[in-house]
Amino acid sequence: MDIPEFRKRLEKRLEQDNRTFAFDEEQSSLRVDHTGLNKGVDLDLNQLLAKNDKDHEQALKEAADFINASFEAMERNVVLKGKENNIFPVLRSTSFPTETKDGKTLLFSEHTAETRIYYALDLGEAYTMLEQETADKEGFTAEKVKELSLFNVRALENTYKTDVVAGNTFYFINTNDGYDASRLLNESFVEEMSQQINGDTAVAVPHQDVLIIADIQNDQGYDVLGQMAFRFFNNGRIPITALPFLYENGSLEPIFILARKKPQK
Repeated sequence: MDIPEFRKRLEKRLEQDNRTFAFDEEQSSLRVDHTGLNKGVDLDLNQLLAKNDKDHEQALKEAADFINASFEAMERNVVLKGKENNIFPVLRSTSFPTETKDGKTLLFSEHTAETRIYYALDLGEAYTMLEQETADKEGFTAEKVKELSLFNVRALENTYKTDVVAGNTFYFINTNDGYDASRLLNESFVEEMSQQINGDTAVAVPHQDVLIIADIQNDQGYDVLGQMAFRFFNNGRIPITALPFLYENGSLEPIFILARKKPQK
């Protein structure tokens, strides 16, 4: 299925009286706007097809479910009081907007040169990004929201799969609960993993639904991690950064993989 056919079929699934569609041919991006809310969602159709290159029906279902759940979340009144356990941090690229389309400021904290922390209220099938106005209205300071979110992310289960490549061990946290990358903010978990690592501890958050922790034993391990991060970044529904980080004493330093190789004389 090519992009035009995929777009046509997706629009047919999503079509409702209160929705409009705008297609950016150059970026292969489809914008779906909810006219009643004056808000919208952007979809990268190339990424959707690449992620499900052998099952385009699944790609259509995932895209439609994501849009419908997002709009359902937006339609609900966001109430924080009594839902403190549902506030979570979400990692995004620093290129991610800090304001909504209608000019409202999103709650966020700085993290690294590549990543930023936003805050979301989990609504079950989807979550909604928290705005400063909502927090202010309910008497929640930015610091309180951050504190609650970090407490909640520490309560999430941390299961992972392991793979060994060229003597380097890679741990993949991929539960698809929307907060896999957010587990990087669980300092006790990352530190615990670091304690069982014999080489260098490296991490990567290429997209929202994966956290990679690596036990790097040799230069090849850095190369493998860089390739993994790049591949995951290109295939993720919500990309964050293809740049891995070196973890040491609670701090994150970006690893420029290509710079590790010196030119041959």
